Amino acid sequence: MDNFIFHNPTKLIFGKGQLDQLKTEVAKYGKRVLLVYGGGSIKRTGLYDQVLERLKAINAEVYELSGVEPNPRLTTVKKGVALCNEHAIDFLLAVGGGSVIDCTKAIAVGAKFDGDPWAFITRQETAKDALPFGTVLTLAATGSEMNPNSVITNWETHEKYGWSCPFSYPAFSILDPSFTFSVPKNQTIYGMVDMMAHVFEHYFHPAEHTPLQDRLCESILLTVIEAAPKLVHDLENYELRETILYCGTMALNGMVSMGFEGDWASHNLEHAVSAVYDIPHGGGLAILFPNWMKHNLDVNVARFKQLAERVFHVDPAGKSDREVALEGIRALREFWTSIGAPSRLADYSIDDSKLDLLADRAIARGAFGQFKVLGRQDALAIYQASL
Repeated sequence: MDNFIFHNPTKLIFGKGQLDQLKTEVAKYGKRVLLVYGGGSIKRTGLYDQVLERLKAINAEVYELSGVEPNPRLTTVKKGVALCNEHAIDFLLAVGGGSVIDCTKAIAVGAKFDGDPWAFITRQETAKDALPFGTVLTLAATGSEMNPNSVITNWETHEKYGWSCPFSYPAFSILDPSFTFSVPKNQTIYGMVDMMAHVFEHYFHPAEHTPLQDRLCESILLTVIEAAPKLVHDLENYELRETILYCGTMALNGMVSMGFEGDWASHNLEHAVSAVYDIPHGGGLAILFPNWMKHNLDVNVARFKQLAERVFHVDPAGKSDREVALEGIRALREFWTSIGAPSRLADYSIDDSKLDLLADRAIARGAFGQFKVLGRQDALAIYQASL
């Protein structure tokens, strides 16, 4: 493995009834709070009122930014930055899923940045500070509650990029599995695909001798595979929601990826698709990732074979390494299909008319991927295979 330094400053507050911790945690940072949330589901479930009750108990002065999009947009980030500046905000509180948290991260950094937030999102300039922020998570998926990562879409230019900085870790995150009961079946499925995809991005890396990291990744995958089919038929099962919520956090908080840099090519490919077509991120990953695997199978057949045997229990008897690896990829596709994930771009009415545009978006910042560096022709081939 490679040398590494690990540091994660986010306080994770996990379990039933933990929302009361909000009073203690927010009070550390000030009284003027910007509450950031999405389309209003937190009002329908009553979580909005519960959060306001805790904030009022510490005499917080609350301002609001609602309507954060599933693929959060630069225009919304700018609205949030303006609110922070106008009201001298001390602290931001994201209540929602990964998109709300991603948007809050960009607002927190943007409020301390002299210029257009797009400059640090596109890595043209470096962020140097951020307002403190915390999260109350309502969706198991992205892991944004315990990492510095964020993805923002510029809808005007149809660009979507991931970014991070040392200042974009949440100060704390409250994870009560019961807050995820109201997540619809399709979003629950997308979330589970997303967390599995995060693990795959870690699993396929160029470093050598990572036995413990491999086993950690495999354990998360096996746990999701065991729980997911049960959860899609029992959406208010606390134990299953608890398991999946914890898996989503562990998949992308840095714990399983010490000592190497993951691939992340499939996320780059998907960001291009959802930047142009605004499809669900998890749905796009379900379509693209198995095709990325097939495209890169010969880079390291042994690694795909290991995944097939350890996670998908493929019997290697009488088969070549390549045959075992391909059977593992088919098993992944079949699993995602079995829980209701899409398998083709056509499932979102996407045809071949904009493949060149997608490829251009995928390589906008140059060749990409760590397991294997991909270029424009690779992107086109994977998109074509995904139609």
